[in-house]
Amino acid sequence: MDDGACSYRRFLEGDESAVAEIMERSFLNLVFFIDGYVHDVHEAEDIAMDVMSDLFVKRRYNFRSSLKTYLFMLGKSRAIDRLRRRRTRAEAPLEEAERIADERADLESRVLEDERSRELNEALRSLPGEQRTAVRLVYFERMTYEETARVMGKTRKQIDNLLSRAKEKLRGQLGAKEEAPAGRRKKA
Repeated sequence: MDDGACSYRRFLEGDESAVAEIMERSFLNLVFFIDGYVHDVHEAEDIAMDVMSDLFVKRRYNFRSSLKTYLFMLGKSRAIDRLRRRRTRAEAPLEEAERIADERADLESRVLEDERSRELNEALRSLPGEQRTAVRLVYFERMTYEETARVMGKTRKQIDNLLSRAKEKLRGQLGAKEEAPAGRRKKA
């Protein structure tokens, strides 16, 4: 499955239309992923735009991993850097926080359209951070365990353990007897 690497190769060969394809395919998912770290839609969009501009301006992507993995690794790194800098900022007024929360809910509803996905998203929010991140990368972003491990800086076995614990908690919360989201299988 092509995750944008072919489009990126076309961009490198001079096809400017490939930029729109990559942005359309990756941008919202990248914003949603980064928002999981920074909890501010506008900040997540800014970080995602920085990541995308680096992709097209600095041209450091080397095709060793999938384009999606590269973008998510870069997005995670930028989000953590932004969180470190944020510690020194003053907190936003209540109205601003409510507006941001409303916009965040709007972003989530665009990405997770059906009712079951919304219920699942609420259950995901209650998971510890690393379990939530692993579930989103594997089941929603369709990354392999190895790609997820690279993004999160973990081993494949640690990802397997995080997902097992997350599935158990989700089954308890959702009352589901089936496998966790979409019954995704591990890739060897």
